[in-house]
Amino acid sequence: MDLDRLQNKLYENKSLFIGEDTAFRSAVIIPLVEAEGEWHVLFEVRAFTMRKQPGDISFPGGKIDITDASPMEAALRETHEELGIDPKTVQMIEELSPYIASPSFVVYPFVAVIDYHEIIRSYNKEEVEEVFTIPLKWLMEHEPYMHLVSIEIAPPDNFPFEKIMNGDQYKFRSHSLEEWFYEYGNYTVWGLTARVLKHFIDIVKK
Repeated sequence: MDLDRLQNKLYENKSLFIGEDTAFRSAVIIPLVEAEGEWHVLFEVRAFTMRKQPGDISFPGGKIDITDASPMEAALRETHEELGIDPKTVQMIEELSPYIASPSFVVYPFVAVIDYHEIIRSYNKEEVEEVFTIPLKWLMEHEPYMHLVSIEIAPPDNFPFEKIMNGDQYKFRSHSLEEWFYEYGNYTVWGLTARVLKHFIDIVKK
């Protein structure tokens, strides 16, 4: 193989990070809505009957299906399924940097303007318990608080320790995960949603 062909292959198959093609990929929309004369960020409370993360606060979005042409298309499709919003009425503002939660999980966030009144009339109550908003101004003026969660590596019993230096005495590197929390009234925004939200707010405040 000559160098030109090698270079073309590397360029054409360049991913965001090693493992992106096999990672669980999801896309979300940070919905901006106009209410009471100012901009708000809209959130969902996941239905209590949901199998995964019932009652958690999230942005509209979900898994990128193989039939989705792009992360943006997936975000729009999921937003339509959850909030009943016609993708044609969504005003896409910008794509943010992906959030690589781990080598096996990546989230592609988008910022978009959505009609609040359309949501109130049509959101899917099988998936969404309720929707609420937080004023963008409030989010810019109130700092979230953070807790560290320790992530420990625990190889299984059949791990080939004999193949590595120091064997079962090898010191795997543990790390800490930042978990951010926003408290607004009776609502607590935390986890992945808070991490993406904080990134968005930090950009807006610059």
